[in-house]
Amino acid sequence: MPQPMNRRRVVVVEAPSRLHFGFMDLSEGAGRCYGSLGLTLEGLATRVRAEPADELLATGPQGERALRCLRLLAQQVSLPGGVRITVETAIPEHVGLGSGTQLALAVGSAVSRLYELDLAPRQIASLLDRGARSGIGVGAFEQGGFLVDGGRGREEAPPPVVSRVCFPPAWRVILIFDRHARGLHGPEEREAFRRLPPFPEAAAGRLCRLVLLKALPALLESDVHSFGAAVSELQRVVGDHFAPAQGGRYASPRVAEVLAWLEEQGVAGIGQSSWGPTGFAVTGSETQALALMRALKQRWGDGSPVSFKVCRARNQGAEVRVDEEQPEMRTALRLARQR
Repeated sequence: MPQPMNRRRVVVVEAPSRLHFGFMDLSEGAGRCYGSLGLTLEGLATRVRAEPADELLATGPQGERALRCLRLLAQQVSLPGGVRITVETAIPEHVGLGSGTQLALAVGSAVSRLYELDLAPRQIASLLDRGARSGIGVGAFEQGGFLVDGGRGREEAPPPVVSRVCFPPAWRVILIFDRHARGLHGPEEREAFRRLPPFPEAAAGRLCRLVLLKALPALLESDVHSFGAAVSELQRVVGDHFAPAQGGRYASPRVAEVLAWLEEQGVAGIGQSSWGPTGFAVTGSETQALALMRALKQRWGDGSPVSFKVCRARNQGAEVRVDEEQPEMRTALRLARQR
């Protein structure tokens, strides 16, 4: 139904960040490749605002990247008008938290709702060339929680999510950042995958068994030690396989030093998200996480390029909100942008 002339539809989408814990099978021995697991996070998100415009525009942090998504979408679907995208907050780029996929899904979902195109997140991911190897980003956007995808098959669509489990609400994740490092991305990432050695089928079988028979049951039973042990073992196997491409088990030596210290303290579930450099550690309570944070900040002081953040898991997907903007609100927003 056409919108009344004195109102304008505005769509706001908030897309959560995610951790990518690693792949289970790069051998294609079972007819599918990769297969991965990950976790949706609270506290770090990309939020975009879409409204009608005379042309395609995007502003704010990562505005140029958002504009590329917008233009690519417009090339493939018929838009009845222009769009202005305002990126209000953005997940940091190239640090392993899914910034590219979440921005693309946020922009695509905002435009879809704005013009009632009825595009599902998986469709948007395919249109915008996201989710080629992993379905974790799309799953985090759609439903959140702890996710396992079934690997890429013959279809070009993002891999399907085969398991979704609520992460125990009492658990916390400590993130470890290195502001002087960036993970592989773009052509360098594709070249790194091309140069990787063959992945042993025996290792793939062990990792699949580890996820199915240890990590997932441990989540359902809220057993942080068993879950953490499963994640840490997967990280060791996958990290060592990727070591030739990223210079070691972890991309950042500084993050690696922090993770080694956390392991010495008996913390279960340590590793690197995706190509890093962001590291993570899973704890069983907020009390434990905050105590570790105090110790970490004392050991790695203010002058260090390493920083830390405690996050909850997010057991729901992205938020999409449609507002009807009054004329006086549009005037106030226009004046605010001019200041």
